[in-house]
Amino acid sequence: MLLDTASLYYRAYFGVPDSVRAPDGTPVNAVRGLLDFVARLVQDHRPDDLVACMDADWRPHWRVELIPSYKAHRVAQESAAGPDAEETPDTLAPQVPVIEDVLDAVGIARVGVDPYEADDVIGTLAGLAAGPVDVVTGDRDLYQLVDDARGVRVLYPLKGVGSLQVTDEAWLRGKYAVNGPGYVDLALLRGDPSDGLPGVPGIGEKTAAKLLDAYGDLAGIMAAVDDPASKLTPSQRKRLDEARDYIAVAPKVVRVATDVPLPDFDPALPSEPRDPATLDELAARWGLGGSLQRLLGALPR
Repeated sequence: MLLDTASLYYRAYFGVPDSVRAPDGTPVNAVRGLLDFVARLVQDHRPDDLVACMDADWRPHWRVELIPSYKAHRVAQESAAGPDAEETPDTLAPQVPVIEDVLDAVGIARVGVDPYEADDVIGTLAGLAAGPVDVVTGDRDLYQLVDDARGVRVLYPLKGVGSLQVTDEAWLRGKYAVNGPGYVDLALLRGDPSDGLPGVPGIGEKTAAKLLDAYGDLAGIMAAVDDPASKLTPSQRKRLDEARDYIAVAPKVVRVATDVPLPDFDPALPSEPRDPATLDELAARWGLGGSLQRLLGALPR
């Protein structure tokens, strides 16, 4: 089981009231919400391995070089020395180091690699896995990893993690008429304002799906642009032709990396805390209470 950790703690932050606080009054709603999410996931799905995948760089420069608008609207402060600062709610940012400390003390593997996003770590781990993989994320971009033959599916939270949309190839085809790899082509044609991806003007989701159904993939669509005998409408041909520069680079931006140089780590779900003393200190300082106990109670015995 691979967790898109930031996606989940954002959901926890907005789903759990900020009246949930530590003894000193600091909000810990994201911390406790995430711990409850992980406890429920472990309890319901019993994964052998669990990896909390992290954004070491939420806006990698190599993606921005190709599409400068990539996540630009979410930049709080640019940095020449490292990753740009992301706009984050004031009471969420201080909770992220606490989440990291608690996961480490419990012994849940936590992996982030600069200059890559969590999506890239997930894509690399999913590609290396010998057995079935569940990717837990609120980010539809990761639908591209769905692969029935390899047992890779996406569990998309609908309401918390107790209600999950199980995204496999049948679901993808029913919803978007594409398979996992086809979702990359669909996404880049359609665009995604939340990620600053412009898409091809005038080509929405339904049109993109119809074009992919007719021509197979992005290369087939662009071959149709160059074929006067193809059945593209004049406006579609014109828009796609004018978007050639974007279409040439967008696949590398939208497609998750599958070659991230991973550190050595143990993905096995622990049966007991790795560092009980530190965990006790964190629990007392941050008032983690029942949320932490539920996670520990869900660990395999």
